[in-house]
Amino acid sequence: MSPPLPGPLAHLAPLLDHYGYLAVGVLVFLDNCVVPVPGQTILVLAAVYAGAGQLSLPVLLLVAVLAAVAGDTLAYVLGRTGGLAVVHRWGRYVRLTPERMERAESFFRRRGALVVTGARFVDGLRQTNGLIAGTTEMPWRRFMPANVLGAALWAGVWTAVGYFAGSNIDTLYRQAVRYQVLLFAVLAALALLLLVRTWLRRRHRPPRDAAAGRIPHQNGGGAPADNDSDSDSDSDSDSDNNGNDQGRGRP
Repeated sequence: MSPPLPGPLAHLAPLLDHYGYLAVGVLVFLDNCVVPVPGQTILVLAAVYAGAGQLSLPVLLLVAVLAAVAGDTLAYVLGRTGGLAVVHRWGRYVRLTPERMERAESFFRRRGALVVTGARFVDGLRQTNGLIAGTTEMPWRRFMPANVLGAALWAGVWTAVGYFAGSNIDTLYRQAVRYQVLLFAVLAALALLLLVRTWLRRRHRPPRDAAAGRIPHQNGGGAPADNDSDSDSDSDSDSDNNGNDQGRGRP
């Protein structure tokens, strides 16, 4: 018999009672593939059931990890095959310029594995990290290990929370969600600081010369010198002609 459940968990209890592991697999898969469904919540609920002896903990962990990896992988494939086309076609309407996309790609080249590994612990990133990684063309050989590691950590942590909480699941779950919100706020603040820092750097950066590397007088100053040379040549020619005419006029 499972312990009394808090509101979000209680609402999913009939679904888990009827479909068991299938409900966990489907919701976790969708939750890791762009669709915002309560995959994390049903994972915690299933862990509570496992703690009460109604589900097998090893099977639950295996289902959750496989579903999370599969969902994130599908999101990555969607981003890799169609994400760039969408960005190029519609990105300008949301101020996602090619320059910003290039910076995002550079960031994922340097920090993408870390983002994918920890993204599942933050709502919003859990649903979209695979899509972003694919759109920014993060290499497959770097994405998959981070995807598998992140899925194992995420499933392991939340399964442990539900399994060991027992009758304290209500208080523990609320505290865990509160800390998750705080983590999201901290990450949002860090992202804002990075944006402000980048903006300040660009604002104080000296303007780049379109003709960088050229000596100013090479182009603009060369033309007048040629004109002066032509004028001198013309003057010499006129002088020679006048001299010849005067010579012919003498007796």
